Amino acid sequence: MTEKFDELKKLASEQWDNLESGFLARIRVGNGICGHAAGSEGVLTSVKDELAKRNLNIVVHEVGCIGLCFAEPLLDIQKPGEPRIFLRNVTPEQIPGIVDSLENGNLPNSEQVLGSLGEGTISGVTNFEDIPSWSYQVRIATRNCGTIDPGNLNHYISQGGYEALDKALTGFQPQELLDEISKSGLRGRGGAAFPTGTKLGFLARTPGDVKYILVNCEEGDPGAYNDKGILESDPHTLIEGLTIAAYATGATYGYVFIRHGHDGPIDQTRAAIESAREAGLLGENILGTDFSFDAEVALTGESYVAGEETALMEAIEGKRSMPRFRPPFPAQVGLWGKPSNINNVKTLSYIPEIIRKGGEWFSSIGYGRSKGTAIICMTGDVALPGMYEVPFGLTLGQVIEEIAGGVKNGGSVKLLQTGGPLGGVLGPQSLSITLDFEEMAQAGAILGSGGIIVGGQDVCPVDLVRNLVAFCQFESCGKCFPCRLGMTNLLEILDRIAGAGGNSVDQQLMESIGRSMTLGSLCGHGQLGFNPVSSALRYFPDEFRTHIFDRRCPGGQCENLFHKPARTRPMTSEGWYARRDYAHN
Repeated sequence: MTEKFDELKKLASEQWDNLESGFLARIRVGNGICGHAAGSEGVLTSVKDELAKRNLNIVVHEVGCIGLCFAEPLLDIQKPGEPRIFLRNVTPEQIPGIVDSLENGNLPNSEQVLGSLGEGTISGVTNFEDIPSWSYQVRIATRNCGTIDPGNLNHYISQGGYEALDKALTGFQPQELLDEISKSGLRGRGGAAFPTGTKLGFLARTPGDVKYILVNCEEGDPGAYNDKGILESDPHTLIEGLTIAAYATGATYGYVFIRHGHDGPIDQTRAAIESAREAGLLGENILGTDFSFDAEVALTGESYVAGEETALMEAIEGKRSMPRFRPPFPAQVGLWGKPSNINNVKTLSYIPEIIRKGGEWFSSIGYGRSKGTAIICMTGDVALPGMYEVPFGLTLGQVIEEIAGGVKNGGSVKLLQTGGPLGGVLGPQSLSITLDFEEMAQAGAILGSGGIIVGGQDVCPVDLVRNLVAFCQFESCGKCFPCRLGMTNLLEILDRIAGAGGNSVDQQLMESIGRSMTLGSLCGHGQLGFNPVSSALRYFPDEFRTHIFDRRCPGGQCENLFHKPARTRPMTSEGWYARRDYAHN
């Protein structure tokens, strides 16, 4: 251990120990994106005002999302030596009563108590370990989310943060780090699932005085928010993983690429970079060693294609987000013509624990070649939407039925949409599919960035696919014609089918267009653009036939389009938004 890190560790441990024992209680309020949307800002203000009015010796922490998004606004109370008690769906009006119970040593309203977390039991309160939404989880990249103040560096260090960086700089040669990451079996979590150790090795073997590591948090998939969840709840785990990867590859500078407008992740990441730099964990001679590395946040506009690695580099350079022709590949000629590596937020966020606990530890978790965990964002018609970190090897049915509570109001699953708009639309028989990169690909789906949208019996797969293709058509950068024209033609056909104008050759025509897009498109946006259509045709052929031949929508979702003429011109931005409005009225 370096002398510098030893000092940081002692200071952080002292501060955390004082928090654990020096107050009447601690109150944490989840104020991530999901909490904020549910009204957590008002809850946080009410808590601070009520405590100030009563002059109580209680410390308040603003934390990120612990992943139980269905319970937001979420507040937890922890007395010294006791587990945390979580209260669900809290409102500002309930705060005086909650503080009353805390002051009098009583439990809050039992209907609000979600459970307890930590060592020890509390009479009448269910421990989180007995709740499937929690007990199935193995929290590695999200281990600190909802527990520490993301803006407090000492909180992160007190929980083992930056131990891996110190260990890497003092006990590993760069190649040994790459070997350890390769041993772990870690694969990219942005969608491609490429072995991370191999990908980092490409950059390590490329000579150059200037090398870049880029972190992709464009995250434009509807239904996926785990990258943003990590950055707003525990940004230092990404900064530490990024710095270790830089040491392993000889990178000199890093960019964390975040979509413009996501203020929580942007602000927390910028603050984390600044505090790490001030503590000597970034910048010149990190922790007193010869290694130097720095990083900053780079923003992009509302461009879905900017999530493609070469389009991301174009955006950082101030150009329009459009993919580059390859070769040359980024490891040789990347950002500003220099060797570069691009990885997802989740991928790099696993690295600190891999180095701290060992590659074999990580590889012991998971299933087949899919090692470690998947961070799943469950949305749609599920009873308990949230962000769950689960080991590979569970079935999709277990994730949906046991962790996310199944379809709300006791309904049954009709379809799943996985991996974002370029992913697959699966039928109920897919609930037996194992959460595994290879098995999901064989089923006609991709895990992508981890978003799974569940649809109940009233969802129309034709209408869903039409909306997904409309999104992809609108977001196509237009650089290559197989994607630009293919998306437009697919959308016109699906519009025609949903508008009672389909014919017997439409399926064959879409398959022909899809083959051209897959073979001829420049990047994954076009290459994967036929996925939602092909998977829906595979799992819901009868629904398409009913739309085409019976002029009827079994789900009743396309009925309002029957008297609207099919659109015969390419979609414009105005057309997309107008169409989106009437399609959901």
